[in-house]
Amino acid sequence: MVIHGALYCHNSHSVIAYPVPTPPIIRANICTKYPSIPTSKGYKCSGFLGLQVNQSIELSMKASIRAAVTLAETHGGVVSEEEVALVWFKHDLRTDDHPGLVKASQYKTLVPVYIFDQYICSRLSSQMLEMLIDAVKNLKHALKDRGSDLIIRSGRTEDILPTLVKEVNATHIITEEEGEHDWLKLVHSVSESLSAIYVLEENPRIVFWQAHLFEFESVEEIPDSYREYRKTRSSSVLPLSCPTLPVFRLDVDRGLLPDIKRLRENMKGTLPSYFQDNWGSINSASASSILEGAYLNDASVKTKTDQIFREQLEQEEHPITLIQEEVNKMAIGGGTATALDALAGYLRYSEATARGDWQELREKIRATETRPGASFRAIFGFALSLGTISRRRVYHESIKYERERNAGWLNPLGYSVFTIGAAVEDSISMEWYWLLALKSQQQGIKKGVSIRTWRWRGYLVQYTTAGQEGPAVALVHGFGAFWEHYRDNIVAIANNGYRVYAITLLGFGRSEKPNIVYTELLWAELLKDFFVDVVGEPVHIVGNSFGGYLVSLVARLWPALVKSLVLCNTGGTAVQNYSAVKYLKPNPNSAVSQLGARFLLFYLKAMAKRMLKKFYPTNPERADEWLLGEILRASYDPNTVAVLESIVDLKLSLPINYLLDSYNKKVLLIQGNKDPLFQSKRTASFLKQQCNTVVLEDVNAGHCPHDEIPNEVNSIINGWIKQIEVCEAAEGTSAETIFI
Repeated sequence: MVIHGALYCHNSHSVIAYPVPTPPIIRANICTKYPSIPTSKGYKCSGFLGLQVNQSIELSMKASIRAAVTLAETHGGVVSEEEVALVWFKHDLRTDDHPGLVKASQYKTLVPVYIFDQYICSRLSSQMLEMLIDAVKNLKHALKDRGSDLIIRSGRTEDILPTLVKEVNATHIITEEEGEHDWLKLVHSVSESLSAIYVLEENPRIVFWQAHLFEFESVEEIPDSYREYRKTRSSSVLPLSCPTLPVFRLDVDRGLLPDIKRLRENMKGTLPSYFQDNWGSINSASASSILEGAYLNDASVKTKTDQIFREQLEQEEHPITLIQEEVNKMAIGGGTATALDALAGYLRYSEATARGDWQELREKIRATETRPGASFRAIFGFALSLGTISRRRVYHESIKYERERNAGWLNPLGYSVFTIGAAVEDSISMEWYWLLALKSQQQGIKKGVSIRTWRWRGYLVQYTTAGQEGPAVALVHGFGAFWEHYRDNIVAIANNGYRVYAITLLGFGRSEKPNIVYTELLWAELLKDFFVDVVGEPVHIVGNSFGGYLVSLVARLWPALVKSLVLCNTGGTAVQNYSAVKYLKPNPNSAVSQLGARFLLFYLKAMAKRMLKKFYPTNPERADEWLLGEILRASYDPNTVAVLESIVDLKLSLPINYLLDSYNKKVLLIQGNKDPLFQSKRTASFLKQQCNTVVLEDVNAGHCPHDEIPNEVNSIINGWIKQIEVCEAAEGTSAETIFI
């Protein structure tokens, strides 16, 4: 079946509609800008070239969203009285600046719906669930104040939404365009369920809306470089006011707002079988809490080092624990009115106020300003993730207030208050990374590559997968790299009967680079959650350079998640005969780290090409223009300096041999013997001497052997994983019993 779609645009308040796709393999029209050509059913794709693409379900999910027929052509420009619009709220829990609601207000019958999807909710923390419930409650009140209402359901969206469509005879389902893989899967499942439903003798249409910050014709035309994006972007788009809504008169069960207990009951069975009995201990065990000894049982406390480590952390405040608790307490909850009022107080930080709530807000700002501008995302991150306030509204309220302070003038040299600058820059930054995620997915479709986006703690993280069955293998890159650094390893490993996952860490590549303090514990928690939420089972992990140190840390902290470790020229230091180790606290926002980050960024941009060639001494042509270009592209992304400041301040104070000793399983060390960064032969032999679990494979390569000599390294990795799997099977050990 060919998908036909519709694109309605007005000042970037875009609405995209298409009839529901049905087959597992979809032939989709992907549109890029070219002269008009005829498409199926006689429609014309004005200014677009339709490209026929055959892809699997996961690629067709994104392809199906792209469209070529205007809404006016499919409707004749008029909405009939028989047509019913169902507005499916997801993470857009507001009536303000909501293009979908504006479009739906043209219908005589409007049915707003929110579904507490059991799978989506199972990925949220308890605090996020509480804030979600509160936001939905406020959304319902806002709709009722305008004569409408909100139907609330809990369970499987792909079952509930089609039932509601039939009950209210909905002809159109209006919802926000998606970029996150979990939501894309859910939308696709809903689409397939709707294919068997007919209303007014047609399948219901799903209509996607967008609310971009700046005007542009298509995501494809946005530059890959943020530097070019800032040069070429057009004027900003004004946020929309809530329209007059039709009165809700349908005789349908509105549903009840669930509590946390009920939601938890609905989530049962949504976790992978590997984690059903062990989810609580894994999910509750943060990196800092494990190191503090709160989750260490007697069997795991075997060394004097562990005991000293725990005593040290009991005597002094651990910064990561404090930051996590304080940021969570500082986050703004409630609905749109609460968020807008808090934004007004945030922007007016420098003004005197007698309001007690604004004075409390200022305490939050001071507590979360761990680096310049970090307070905005810490305070408003949840509200933006839930969509109780839009990026556009934040941007325009901030610019409006800045003009008021400066008699209508904007100073090109900066903002008058740091909170204004933080709100404006974070709005632009979040918009950029969202557009980059959408564009990357579309580029992946054209190349036949599955490029996915996963939202972690409100931040966008990119990854890819290959392989349909077999044990899971995760690939983790090093400093300055991204998942594509495993370009010739992913498919080669997958073709040997494995499911391969390659992630781009937060702060690198095309993943988001939020303005936060980065630590090795933060990245370790990211990987832990990735293995649980995305992979869904214990994994064989391959890590290069800095990534090798991080995966070793994960193995130390959550050994149940790691089936085996493969380290390629790992980072970190080995300490001979250690008797005690001390985790050195980060020192964020120091003058030394700020100066060092700026120098490092300048040096990397100037010397990237020469450095790459040195890293590939036996095969320098692998350090090609594409690899160099992608590294340089990322260096211009927003908040790159924030990432580098944290890198400069990283101590990696836990010795690599301590981490591996604590893991206490066999570890494969693939060592390029011509690594220019370290005394590679000495480091490898010393690590092997210090850790009796290390198996050394010496190869003729530099710092990145997996990319310099991929065929040889792939053979080594495949052989290693096969050996581990055979031994596990021979011992009668399954993935489930690993956790016992």
